[in-house]
Amino acid sequence: MKEYVLSIEAELDLDGIWSYIAKDKIDAADRWIAKLFDAFEALARTPAMGHMRKDLTDYQVLFWPVGAYLILYRVHSERIEIVAVAQGGRDIPSFLRQRIQ
Repeated sequence: MKEYVLSIEAELDLDGIWSYIAKDKIDAADRWIAKLFDAFEALARTPAMGHMRKDLTDYQVLFWPVGAYLILYRVHSERIEIVAVAQGGRDIPSFLRQRIQ
């Protein structure tokens, strides 16, 4: 089993997701964040679960959906790196151009 690490940007994404949902209901925000962390652990156990999206980007990231969100991650030899957690309805190509250098 690999480990996972969160990029600083992914941590900020999670903070933003929690804050947005918590405006309506804190318990719901906590549940969504827990679902995302469960997905991070599952991806660390089975990194090949995700899929490339050549229609969205040429960057070497894999995508994994969790409800309305997409987890974007990279697989390294010892770990996976959670690059971003984005709303699925976002303009992902534009988002990635700003996020990944």
